[in-house]
Amino acid sequence: MKVNLNIDVHHLTRVEGHGNIKVRVEAGKLREARWDVVETPRYFEAILKGKHYSTAGIFTARICGICSIGHCLASVRATEDAFGVRIPDAAAKLRLLAKHAETLQSHWLHLFFLAAPDFLGLPDAIALRKKNPEIVAIALRLKGLANGICDLVAGRTTHPVSILVGGMARMPERAKLLAFRDQLDRSLEDISAVVGLFRNLSPKIPDFSRETEFVSLKGVNEYPFIGGDLASTDGVVKTEREYKAMTNEYVTPQNTSKWCKLSRDAFAVGALARINNNHGLLRPEAARVADLFGLRPVNHNPYMNNVAQLVECVHCTWESIRLIDELAADPAAPTMAEVEPRAGEGVGAVEVPRGILYHQYAYDKTGRITKANCVIPTTQNNANIHIDLNHLVKKFSADANMTDEKMELLCSMLVRAYDPCISCSVH
Repeated sequence: MKVNLNIDVHHLTRVEGHGNIKVRVEAGKLREARWDVVETPRYFEAILKGKHYSTAGIFTARICGICSIGHCLASVRATEDAFGVRIPDAAAKLRLLAKHAETLQSHWLHLFFLAAPDFLGLPDAIALRKKNPEIVAIALRLKGLANGICDLVAGRTTHPVSILVGGMARMPERAKLLAFRDQLDRSLEDISAVVGLFRNLSPKIPDFSRETEFVSLKGVNEYPFIGGDLASTDGVVKTEREYKAMTNEYVTPQNTSKWCKLSRDAFAVGALARINNNHGLLRPEAARVADLFGLRPVNHNPYMNNVAQLVECVHCTWESIRLIDELAADPAAPTMAEVEPRAGEGVGAVEVPRGILYHQYAYDKTGRITKANCVIPTTQNNANIHIDLNHLVKKFSADANMTDEKMELLCSMLVRAYDPCISCSVH
């Protein structure tokens, strides 16, 4: 019997922003399988024109309530590139610590509250709390710890105030840093339980793979999160300032977000892309977790992005412990450099939880922005999601027992695996 499917998801839940899934199969033949972004466009580049360099990071942190630290870091890095500013080592460590905390915040949120219900056959996190309150208790402890580190280092859980052009506003008190170091150490027991939970759920990861290109920062001596060269699994390497040659944005008629491509019709960014490009730079503790799940480069199953996020949580926790130890050893280290505005252009690339983020600014001699451009991770992922949906539907609609409900779940899980931040992507 040939399968007939008709799926119309408007709007997808448990993602940020508004996106639709439309699938139609008639007598086993695929008629359409679409991922459409229908979020109202936002004009943050236009808002930045005329703004002083000292306020750019504050404004752009408001682009996203989840990746606000990442946006602020990309912003100040672009400004520092334009002005030729080199920040002190202690400031670089504090920024990386804040970035790790944001990654932990976001990944734990996604894994527990957005992705896990699908694997447990539950409609949402409310049902998860009723069925297994201990899982939710672990999630709240882990996310709360990440929130607290953001508060201490960046000044706020979201919308940071301590990340400035030239470095960081202050060095946190040594005793408070060490208190969080102890909490991170204690959190390893919770993380071990989470690894066990997802290991038990791993047989439910859909068996789907589509060869694609993965783009991320290219690490040298450590797993990359802030700045550096850009790399793809197809062998493309560019400098940070050559980001437009990496993104190649273009407009499509059904989407308020642009799409991107590189060597192929689409590419993917995010945790899976970072691991595919930088697996050898993972902490040993994180690499062992990756091995437990069979996550080795190059992995082409988009659902494995959930596993990649878990691996990064292990990596970021251990790296945060290391950074705190180094910062606590020199609590009087300077955290700010001199800043002298000048005319010029600069680019900042940062790996936020959903993938690589770019900010580019042009400045006049008074330090005011004359032109801005921001390329968001979900913008870069949207074309890949769309093409994945096509291949996914073709594969699973061949099953004579496929139903609308089963296919809708597969498609919804696919989009959620990318952890899209849709309203950020409509620049």
